Amino acid sequence: MDAPTRSAQCSAGDAWLASCSSRPELVWQVWDMGGLAPIASGSRWLAAEASLTVALNALQRIPPRHRGPLLADASLQCAWWLVAADAAEELADVRSLTVHPPGWTLQTPSTSYPIAGRFWLQLPDGTGRLTEAARLGAALGPGGGPRLPAEAFG
Repeated sequence: MDAPTRSAQCSAGDAWLASCSSRPELVWQVWDMGGLAPIASGSRWLAAEASLTVALNALQRIPPRHRGPLLADASLQCAWWLVAADAAEELADVRSLTVHPPGWTLQTPSTSYPIAGRFWLQLPDGTGRLTEAARLGAALGPGGGPRLPAEAFG
């Protein structure tokens, strides 16, 4: 069987992302209008935020088959890894990351196209696969720079 096409991955990724919201129909409506849909972290994943440069360097150190969704924002120069909902403690010592708590809202574009400088560097594949905290921590290493409080990111 051939590998799935990007459009099939986009559709599956969008469906999975929308299903992570308490209001999936709202997510689809926002995307249909070309906007960023607010999806709160929580029971399925948390957002681990890093500078875009740090995230790009880490991305190179994680084998493709072990990469989960990675959202980037070129204008803010930051990126968000989607990690397991219980990953905060394991990533607490990684100074270059800020793991946002459950309920924190991530403004997400569709996987099909960038919106307002925000785009998926690594697409959600629709299966719910996330970047493992241990792999992400190893790729970033402990003490990777000053740790910024979550409040610094809004």
